[in-house]
Parts: sequence; C-alpha cells; structure tokens
Amino acid sequence: MHREILVIDDNPDIRILVSNILKDQNFKVRTAANYDQAVNEINKKLPDLAIIDIKLDKTDKDGIDLLKLITKKTKFTQIIMISGHATVQIAIEAIRLGAYEFIEKPFSKEKILNYVNRALESSQLKKEKDIIENKLFHSFDLVGKSPSILKVKKIIDKLSTSESRVLISGATGTGKELVARKIHKNSLRSKEPFIIINAALLKEKTYEKELFGEEFEDGNISIGALERANKGTLLIDEVSEIPYETQANVLRVLIDQKFKRLNGSKDINVNIRLISSTSKNLKELVEVNKFREDLYHRLNVMPIELSSLSSRTEDIPLLIDYFKEKLSEINGVQQPKIDINNDNFYTYNWPGNVRELRNLVERVTILSSNEAKGDINKLIEDILTPKASIESSRILLEKTLTSPLKEARKNFEKEYLLTQLRKNHGNISKTADFIGMERSALHRKLKELGIKGIN
Repeated sequence: MHREILVIDDNPDIRILVSNILKDQNFKVRTAANYDQAVNEINKKLPDLAIIDIKLDKTDKDGIDLLKLITKKTKFTQIIMISGHATVQIAIEAIRLGAYEFIEKPFSKEKILNYVNRALESSQLKKEKDIIENKLFHSFDLVGKSPSILKVKKIIDKLSTSESRVLISGATGTGKELVARKIHKNSLRSKEPFIIINAALLKEKTYEKELFGEEFEDGNISIGALERANKGTLLIDEVSEIPYETQANVLRVLIDQKFKRLNGSKDINVNIRLISSTSKNLKELVEVNKFREDLYHRLNVMPIELSSLSSRTEDIPLLIDYFKEKLSEINGVQQPKIDINNDNFYTYNWPGNVRELRNLVERVTILSSNEAKGDINKLIEDILTPKASIESSRILLEKTLTSPLKEARKNFEKEYLLTQLRKNHGNISKTADFIGMERSALHRKLKELGIKGIN
C-alpha cells in the first residue's frame, strides 16, 4: 500500500520540487497551495504525513495553525514543518506542538527523504502499538473462579440486553476498563464506537471541550467524546475527577440526550450508553459536596464492584497461567516456568492488583528465555518482597512490642492467620490442618479477630 503525503507550500517551485522527489519514490502525493486548500484536503482525508511550510498566503493563519488542526484530529499523521525564514523559537514551538521535525530551506533531496522515511516509520510504529494495545483489551478475558468474579460475570451477562447505565467501582488495576469493554462487546451496541475519556488525565479547563467539542470562528470544529460515542458506549474513567460545575452539564446530557458544542448554537442529539468508573467512594464524595447527588443516582443504575486481588487469592494461579499463555504469544517467546505455589504470590498485598500481576508475568515472560528456573523464582521473590513490605513488617513488630500483652497477641494472631489464609487461597480446612487447629475452633477465632476470610 502506497503511503500518502500532503505537501503544503505557497511557493509553486518548492511544492513541485518536493512532490516530484516523493513521487519518484512511489509515494502518493497531494498538494495544497494555501491555507484554505490545505484545510479542504485535510477534511477530505487525513494523510500519513504532511509537509507544511510555516509561512502561507493567509496573513491570519499559517502552517502552525494547520499543525494544530491536524494534531487535534489524529495522533497518527506525522508532520514535518519547513521554512526559510523561521526563528529558533518558532522551530521549538512547532516541535512542542507535535511536529515530528523542522527543516530549514534550502534542503537536499537526501535530507527530505531521510526525514520522510523516519517520520513514516514512526507513524507506523504508533499505529502498530495502538493495534496491540487494543488487541490486549479485546482479547483479555475476565479470569477467576472466586465468588466476587463469578458475580461480576453474571452481572455482565444480564446487562447484554440492557441499556442501563453502569458504575464500576474498584481500586487501581482491578480491571474496570476491561469490564466496561466486556459490557460493550456483549451489548446490542457492540458494532458501534467504544470511546474512553479519562477524567483524571484532563486539565481543569479542558473537561467541557473534551466532552462536548468546540466550534471555532474559522468554521473548524473539534469533535468531543460524546459526539464520537454516538450510537455506541462512552466510558468516563475516574468520573469523580470531573469538576463540580461540569457535572451539572453532564447530568443535563443524560436527561436530554443532547448538548451544544462550546461556542456552538446548534443542538447535537446523541444516543449513547454511559459507563462510569471510579477508584474513589462516590457516596462519600456526595456527603462532603464534592460530587453531585443527582448525577450520582443517574450514574449508579447498575453498580459493579471489583474486589482487590489480595482478597481473592484463589484466582492468582488461574491468572498466572492465563497471562503466561497470552503474553508469551504476544511477545513471541516460550511460556516461562513460574511456580504458582510460591508463597510470595499469596502473602504479597498486590497494591496494583491484577494489572501489577500481569506486569510481573510479562516481565518474567520476556526475561525467561535467558534465565534458569531458580533465577526466575529469585526474580519473583525480589519483586514481591520490596522495601515497603519489610517496612510494614517492621511497623507491625514495633506496634506489637509496644502494646500490652493481650493486644500484642491479638495483632500477631490476626496477621498470622491472614497470611496462612492467603497461602491456602482462603480455604478454611487447609488452613486449619496446617496450623493444627480444629476447623470449628478456627472459625471461632476468625470471628473473634474480626477476620471474614479471604473471598
């Protein structure tokens, strides 16, 4: 497939020269002689690469404005800026705004081709990375046999014929986006767009622009997430981070199913399914007036709560085997020999939850071809017994030594029994056998210490 390049320069000699150089290398070339022609070509079809002269014929708009326009529309089109009169400051600004490279006129055939090939290679790598990341999410399954995961799977199945809004709660790394994708994939909207907006990553002044889009004086428009998700599903990740003032506008869209772009006068009608996710307790935020109660009730039609990995350790062996197979296939290497009975897997707290376990398996998978089994186990042990865990143990010991005997004994028993339960994947009978206690006596002790088991 021929890569397409758009050459934008108001100097016909430069425009023809660059076009001929590129055509000789079998590139497909389109040209534009001024700003308006360039906008028309960009709106018709985005090229793989744009070569843009900074100074154009339109006094109020130049190549930098075209650079901004393209980067708003896509992250895949690479841009090379050219000029014979630009200052160092302009060149730096162009790179800062997303240009791949800046070239001063005059330039040689070899130089322009070198930059063009490198830019297109970079564009291709971006696209491949995006495809791989999408494949990861689309191909990964919700793995586990714990009661909490089986409950989530049942809810997802029930939602397949429903249009209900969903609120997914859970700590970082528990799989909130994966669950949202599964809900969309199983729904009647599965062939329509699935759009994600991460509220935690947006700057305070850009929320409404990202959600609703914007209209500009020159007639250009920026399409927001709501419009891009029309007929499909919109996931607002970390919905708690949306500013309080903006929450009222989101609520209005849910009620009316329409909105106006920023600076726009025309109503945009949308039909979307909204899924929200949060790692914070929205109910608590409502109580302290940091989240609108009316919006909370609109979002929380069907709640799904994802448990931490440390509370469902029986799923860890299944997850390790699953990730080994998937990640070895993706990385093109043999599956690593990971001992799923390694105590560290079940005593570690997993602050990053399933994502942290997946990252660990991927790291071991990549390194395994050059490591012996003993070295792999040592690597796992080093990763899962960090300084933080040692510090936690030190604090527990210090607390025990400075407490009255009765309280110290209670602290020790609680920590000891939690550790043994994790090692035995929450199995009461196995834990009782290991510690030499009757099953009924262990139940009484767990109740006395306020331990509900590992579910």
